[in-house]
Amino acid sequence: MQMGETAISPQDILSAADAGRAYVKHTPITPSAALSELCGGSVVLKAENLQRTGSFKIRGALNKLSTLGASAQHGVVAGSAGNHAGALAFAAKAHGVKCEIFVPSGASLSKIAACRAYGATASEGGESLDNAVARAMERAQETGMAFCHPYDDLAVIAGQATLGLELINDIDNLRTVVIPLGGGGLAGGTAIALKQFDPSIKVIGVQVNACAPYAHSPAPDGPVVTLADGIAVKRPGTITRPIIEKWLDDVVVVDEDDVADAMILLMERGKLLVEGAGAVGVSALMRGLVTPSAQGTTCVVLSGGNVDMGLIPGLIRRHETQAGRRLIVFVRISDRPGGLAQLLSLFAENGANLVEVEHVREGVDLHVRETGVQIVLETRGPEHAATVLEAARSGGYEITELTR
Repeated sequence: MQMGETAISPQDILSAADAGRAYVKHTPITPSAALSELCGGSVVLKAENLQRTGSFKIRGALNKLSTLGASAQHGVVAGSAGNHAGALAFAAKAHGVKCEIFVPSGASLSKIAACRAYGATASEGGESLDNAVARAMERAQETGMAFCHPYDDLAVIAGQATLGLELINDIDNLRTVVIPLGGGGLAGGTAIALKQFDPSIKVIGVQVNACAPYAHSPAPDGPVVTLADGIAVKRPGTITRPIIEKWLDDVVVVDEDDVADAMILLMERGKLLVEGAGAVGVSALMRGLVTPSAQGTTCVVLSGGNVDMGLIPGLIRRHETQAGRRLIVFVRISDRPGGLAQLLSLFAENGANLVEVEHVREGVDLHVRETGVQIVLETRGPEHAATVLEAARSGGYEITELTR
């Protein structure tokens, strides 16, 4: 691997493609009518969420293992928020070597489970990714295992750059690539591959506001809580920082609500399950932070699909509420037999479906013969929700909409 102005040569990337050929999937390019209509231009999605181990990380992990040779005889060790862990565990199993992973506290449970399923040992390595990486480096020194950095490594970056080769081969008149930016391995490697082929292709990195070291500094103190945990990297790498600064055209930042909206759009309109870190590029388009190219094709990279299933119900509830299809109200009713039944009958007559009802008697100023109820209703949309509220008020009920 040659250092120099570009750090990674076209031959390095081709060699990385050979190293991963037996295992790395050539993931599909999917046109997105929803994003094309919403944002203009021709928008396609690179579905790396369908990659082996659920993310792009397997590209870099396999290339790193291929370069280690005898230095991996005692095994490999890494610190990772999850996707690198699973990828390295898979690569180690494919190469027949031992693998140990240190993860930050609060790391995705599904990602940790996948890592262990590939035969690796996963242990908590501190509050942050930095702590986990530091613990892995200590373990490497103690045992002679080969340390594998999740992004700040030329072999890893060259492996991630193979995604760029696929974009070049698969997309006619590619003009813009919008790509998640965490430590910088994927964004930097892909940008090198694309711009060595055609310097006019724009590459725009996307970070999340909770942790965006390429956009602002200093890094936040303590653990970072974000839907986009896979890119919550506090400090750019010594190798990746100059690559990002040289090869990316811009870096934009999205917030948590943007990420949640993008995850839902991908599920609802694209039928794609994408983790928060993988959805930030879609967030940037939806928020208008990135404008698709007027001519040619804009590609958004969906970098991973390892979502904790426990997150999904909350995302759906939030979306249904915002769309006016979920109405949450507080109502004062008579605390006599039939009082609640009468109210619920009114809702039913107006086409609202009861989801949940809860009596609220504490912390509310109620008459001795009153009770409060918090009710969750399904409606057909904002206009229907307004009709239901008006019917309740016309029926003499004091009703308060809690949120929409």
